[in-house]
Amino acid sequence: MSSKQNKKILNTIINDDCVKVMNEMEENSVDLIFADPPYNLQLGDALTRPDNSSVNGVYEEWDNFESMEAYDEYTRRWMSAARRVLKEDGAIWVIGSYHNIFRVGYILQNLGFWILNDIIWNKTNPMPNFKGTRFTNAHETLIWASKNPNSRYTFNYEAMKALNEDTQMRSDWQIPLCTGKERLKDKNGNKLHPTQKPEGLLYRIIMASTKVGDVVLDPFFGTGTTGAIAKKLGRNFIGIEKDAAYVQGAQERIDAVERVKNELCLEYSSKKKQPRIPFGNVVERGFLSPGDILYDASRKHCAVVRSDGTIKNEVLEGSIHQVGAAAQNAPACNGWTYWYYENEKKELVCIDELRQKVRIEIYGE
Repeated sequence: MSSKQNKKILNTIINDDCVKVMNEMEENSVDLIFADPPYNLQLGDALTRPDNSSVNGVYEEWDNFESMEAYDEYTRRWMSAARRVLKEDGAIWVIGSYHNIFRVGYILQNLGFWILNDIIWNKTNPMPNFKGTRFTNAHETLIWASKNPNSRYTFNYEAMKALNEDTQMRSDWQIPLCTGKERLKDKNGNKLHPTQKPEGLLYRIIMASTKVGDVVLDPFFGTGTTGAIAKKLGRNFIGIEKDAAYVQGAQERIDAVERVKNELCLEYSSKKKQPRIPFGNVVERGFLSPGDILYDASRKHCAVVRSDGTIKNEVLEGSIHQVGAAAQNAPACNGWTYWYYENEKKELVCIDELRQKVRIEIYGE
């Protein structure tokens, strides 16, 4: 499939076998893959509640394999095809349960992918273990991996931190199962798909590991959660799904999603790491001179600037950070924001302004 053909399939659902389609797509053409492959649950007998009512498990043909060897071979086939279409700086997310995730992870590494994290999706509303023979299965595992160890994969760290109320996001995610209006139903009012993933899960994945305009491929598209969230967040998607009923439900769902009209709303927090500037650079460039006095904001503490870029007060000599910490009897201190100097008007000015001047001189930023 050529580059032009690849563009034709952007934001569409292809009703076909994912291995076949991916092997026909252009190599190195997608930025992110989210894969929710068959779990090979091997449920056997029908599940029932204590009152003998039936439980809607996963008995679909697509989740049945003759043996573990057959499942492993299928996993190698779809994952090799996925690796082929993934860009060198791309990444893949694969979700699974205890039935398959360890086999999937093993094959993933054998194919050359580099695991970045495993994420635990804690279901806040899991289905109970009705028979009381095991622990309630309340989580699934996601593997996040880059194409190789040197890939410059996307990770929007600051956006994830902002999404988590300015706290670094952890690898255990508390997200409820898909329920209510979000759950797609068939004409009889039953679940259209037995393992539909919640939008909150895909929102976090796509926000974390793509940029606006990126292409997200989902080779097991199901009811289209990936496509719905990609459209909502200004990304492109390619969906592949064998089941025509799922395709129809997914298309109707995605058609109902409105793209954000104001693209500024899709921007996210991203603090660019600025080059480190030693305090000595401020001195050698003449913004401060040996013998100048630095003060804290209340003028309670002071220190003299020395020619080598250290400072000294009555009890200690060292860096602006060390002396600032000692003055406060604190374990650490950001000297750039703690110390001030007097300008010509005898006003106190934070020395961080001088750092910014040096940074502009050296790096133009």
